[in-house]
Amino acid sequence: MRRWRLDLAYDGTHFSGWAAQPGLRTVQGELERWTTQVLRLASPVQLTVAGRTDAGVHARGQVAHLDLADEVDTSRLQHRLSRVLDGDIVIASVREAPEGFDARFSAVWRRYCYRLWDTESIPDPLLRGHVVGLRGHLDLERANAAATMLLGLHDFAPFCKPRDGATTIRTLTGLQAARRADGVVEFTVVADAFCHSMVRSLMGAMTAVGTGARDEAWLAEVMASPKRHNGVTVMPAKGLCLEEVGYPADHRLAERAELARAVRTLDETPSLDEEER
Repeated sequence: MRRWRLDLAYDGTHFSGWAAQPGLRTVQGELERWTTQVLRLASPVQLTVAGRTDAGVHARGQVAHLDLADEVDTSRLQHRLSRVLDGDIVIASVREAPEGFDARFSAVWRRYCYRLWDTESIPDPLLRGHVVGLRGHLDLERANAAATMLLGLHDFAPFCKPRDGATTIRTLTGLQAARRADGVVEFTVVADAFCHSMVRSLMGAMTAVGTGARDEAWLAEVMASPKRHNGVTVMPAKGLCLEEVGYPADHRLAERAELARAVRTLDETPSLDEEER
């Protein structure tokens, strides 16, 4: 078997998320169906992805891998897929993965961007499927000051939808807002990994503080909660985009994958995650 890395982008508007689901159009479902067909395989392929995006979430720098038998002709796979996939999925590259590569577990960080308009913005109707409108003015200095409280290794359970057996401990290394020249506010969020709905919940908290609806004392109260906090709004999916996934040097891919599979605790010491940043 040989492992292949796929770099791809998609507009999540008309997808029910990444993960394949019966009767629903998903990114994984479309890719696995068409890859199996164009390669004329007897059994469906299975893709592993760096970040399982939710329904309506976009991706510019998604990464996935699949394993294929040596005898499968993968030449021109990127070209073949581009001919059959709808325009809301684009395969940027298909190449053989280095030894030890795992699209999900070898990743050391994921970078998301959340885009919105506030009362200072003049919305561009051509961007309405990718930017969320916000009532009120967003004070970026206030939001960025509060964001520093969230950086580092924490249990992000207050911001996550719980999943059985899944840890909510993450290392958040970046959370910052900036206003583009066209008035769009971009929140850049970077972490080693994210739990379910974490980024959109963080955005709910940041916008609440940034607009003055909440203060830093409220944010500290939220962070202290041992479970999902009901006061945190989950922001709409369309404003969120997975921009980039980072991996270590090839000789450290397997080591990183092994570390990522371990159950995380709040007593961790600096590991490959921090070293590679």
